[in-house]
Amino acid sequence: MPTTGNTIQERLDELEAVKESVLAGPDPAATERQHAKGKLTARERVELLLDKGSFNEVEPLRRHRATSFGLEARKPYTDGVVTGWGTVDGRTVFIYAHDFRIFGGALGEAHAQKIHKILDMAEAAGAPVVSLNDGAGARIQEGVTALAGYGGIFQRNTRASGVIPQISVMLGPCAGGAAYSPALTDFVFMVRETSQMFITGPDVVKAVTGEEITQNGLGGADVHAGTSGVAHFAYDDEEGCLEDVRFLLGLLPSNNRETSPVVATADPADRTTDALLDLVPADASRSYDVRAVIEEIVDDGESFEVHAGWAPNIVVAFARLDGHVVGIVANQPAAMAGVLDIESSEKAARFVQLCDAFNIPLVTLVDVPGFLPGVDQEHNGIIRRGAKLLYAYCNATVPRISLIMRKAYGGAYIVMDSRSIGADLAFAWPTNEIAVMGAEGAANVIFRREINASDDPDLVRRQKIDEYQAELMHPYYAAERGLIDDVIDPRQTRAVLIRSLAMLRAKHAELPSRKHGNPPQ
Repeated sequence: MPTTGNTIQERLDELEAVKESVLAGPDPAATERQHAKGKLTARERVELLLDKGSFNEVEPLRRHRATSFGLEARKPYTDGVVTGWGTVDGRTVFIYAHDFRIFGGALGEAHAQKIHKILDMAEAAGAPVVSLNDGAGARIQEGVTALAGYGGIFQRNTRASGVIPQISVMLGPCAGGAAYSPALTDFVFMVRETSQMFITGPDVVKAVTGEEITQNGLGGADVHAGTSGVAHFAYDDEEGCLEDVRFLLGLLPSNNRETSPVVATADPADRTTDALLDLVPADASRSYDVRAVIEEIVDDGESFEVHAGWAPNIVVAFARLDGHVVGIVANQPAAMAGVLDIESSEKAARFVQLCDAFNIPLVTLVDVPGFLPGVDQEHNGIIRRGAKLLYAYCNATVPRISLIMRKAYGGAYIVMDSRSIGADLAFAWPTNEIAVMGAEGAANVIFRREINASDDPDLVRRQKIDEYQAELMHPYYAAERGLIDDVIDPRQTRAVLIRSLAMLRAKHAELPSRKHGNPPQ
């Protein structure tokens, strides 16, 4: 403990020495061990994320008060977590960062109370919060008080959901109940090799099931970004990860009462998108990459894809149109023909809900052959899980525009933000095919007897397919019935979207008075 001097200068010197020890950390060897693992320290991470010189630390002198199992002899400042606020591109952001050098970043009572305070401050100030996670879970020596500390974090994560953006950055281990805080936040970033998330570790898995697996194989960045869908982004290093956290913060509003920052662009609002004529084949059976379509439409060809490694048959991304942020949901014909399945439905539903919570307009690019058929899909709940996307769109009150590029069949057409579920405007290209099902399948159902009874079934089938296409699938059928607002030239897509979004910017819609809905699970 420091000894208090008798003069103000002595006390200032003492304060300076204490603050220097706080910044230095526990000991140089601990810092070297952190760097040897390819990891930055908590303060180095904070400095990378925030604008230079903007960090204001809260409770740097906090210490734990536990007295069991030798903790009474070890009372480092900060108690293993750095908390405070700063700015990213001049906008206020709250932050907490586990310091693995102190108790392995394990959470105890004082540690948790510091995080509680930052989460409360972020909510009160209406500013995003970023957690830099690198901890060994609950501090065992503090028992149930550590578990209660996690409970307080979970409760605050939930209360702030949809109120302020919450971003979790995984830069080390996150095991057991600690993994639920990141899962409650809006975005999860992970770094390959150094970050892992799991409820039960490899040793427990082996003891219970006999399966042998590494930490990365069980809960590494690529596992959660590509298989479980827990992580939205995965990176090779911390620097690239934190750079993209900064970029994402620039796309999001500070809270649910504001809109995202508008950025001036030199990309003309009326720019024609001639390349779309070649990018999207008129033949509905041919594949293409919808990301090339997005690149052609948005400002400067720049978008920020979310969950790129998971459920690739649908693309969700942030981009700007005439400087204003939009959320884009697009079927991806390059993966599974763009069909909707369990994972793609859940991925898109979560993104739609987030955009709606934070006042980000939605643009939906439709080219969908339907829902994926199969026993596994049905038994694993495609009905209730596909309904999540339907519920999300129906519940969204932000401006919503859908564009049907090619096929839109069956229930998948309805779910992909059709006019019938509340899209403000629905457009289509002249290559659109909107129907209950494809022409071949429809003809086989409607004219089955006639085809089977004919002398030349193949010829009759072809005639009936052509007849169905001409009668019910021509590009103006939906427009004639008011289900499409206009059939547009693909080259005018960017201009049409920008004009439409400008008109909808003042949209005001209210949901019925209720405590909350009960979405399908």
